Amino acid sequence: MRNISIEKLELKPVSEQATEYVERKGIGHPDSLIDGIVDETSHALCREYLNACDSILHHNVDKGLIIGGEAKAAYGKGEITKKIEVIVTGRAISTFSGKMLDVNRIAEEVTRKYLKDNTRFLDLDNEVVIKSKIAKGSEDLTHIFGRKSEVPLANDTSFGIGFAPFSDTERLVLETERYLNSKEYKASFPAVGEDIKVMGCRNGDKITLTVAIAFVAQLVNSKEEYIRMKERATKDILGFASRVTKKEVAVEVNTGDDAEGEAPYLTKSGLSCEMGDDGSVGRGNRVNGLITPFRHMSLEAAAGKNPINHIGKIYNILATQLAEDIVKQYPQIRECDIAALSQIGKRIDQPLNLNINMIVENGANFEDIRGKAHYIADGWLDRIGEFTTQIALGKYKTF
Repeated sequence: MRNISIEKLELKPVSEQATEYVERKGIGHPDSLIDGIVDETSHALCREYLNACDSILHHNVDKGLIIGGEAKAAYGKGEITKKIEVIVTGRAISTFSGKMLDVNRIAEEVTRKYLKDNTRFLDLDNEVVIKSKIAKGSEDLTHIFGRKSEVPLANDTSFGIGFAPFSDTERLVLETERYLNSKEYKASFPAVGEDIKVMGCRNGDKITLTVAIAFVAQLVNSKEEYIRMKERATKDILGFASRVTKKEVAVEVNTGDDAEGEAPYLTKSGLSCEMGDDGSVGRGNRVNGLITPFRHMSLEAAAGKNPINHIGKIYNILATQLAEDIVKQYPQIRECDIAALSQIGKRIDQPLNLNINMIVENGANFEDIRGKAHYIADGWLDRIGEFTTQIALGKYKTF
């Protein structure tokens, strides 16, 4: 019998509270770039281990850093004068039954490919230095990972957090960044760089979006053109927002600009890390793609952790997916918050506790919902082996 606790909360959902903050760091933000690099490194290691060893071996490559370079950018031109450095580190098995596995080569190849796929104006040969310093893992954690068990054993005593559904503010912030960084939008407006940050603040029924966009200097020829581009981006975001929410929305783009337009947010690469803005794993979005200070959150850096027994990855994704599944099946649940806690060395399908808190509509049969939510949670834990395989194959995002 699993320890699943379910409680009805007599609270206002976040969406009905007076104020709400929501943040999304876009795909080109240095924190997001390094999260993406280390998570893709984990996926690549999983594939290599399966091909060479018929099983996924112990690894955690959840430590990484982007050290910002130096650059000059002005209207119509840009130049990176000091290279950006990307460092991937962590722990991984590199020998198995006499076979040598070049984990650092894999990490460096993944880093190059990830940057190529997710940036447009970065010269990888001349503007970036890539280093991988992955070392051997500790004996105690590799022993727990390899210990014979029907279900993997938790590598840590830790917890994961998830919630559903998103509020209007949360959906708007997430989808606005995805819209601005979509291939379609970039094709129509290439001067908008990949480094975009969206901060949403809702007061009552009004949402204010403060959006930072790293414009590409060589595609902006004058101060007047830059101002027009900011106005266009503002108009585009407002038009998009009207398709996401019926609430009043205000948009302000690049509020750090000088009032006279003499300090525009221009970059050669469309990335702020070209000029001293660094990135570190785990400082960005949570596994649902957002930073939500008005919600329960885990501070775990999920990206790069192994998908087989690392609770910091598995339980955060699990809690998020489970909450989404519950509210999808039972729309009378207005808010569902989930926390799951492990014990090191214990089976990952047997958490010490899995807690479900729900706010339900007036008149809803909570006892009926409680039983169904318990059944759904049990089902997810029963299928945790299949779930971790899907994580290993990259089905779920971690940022």
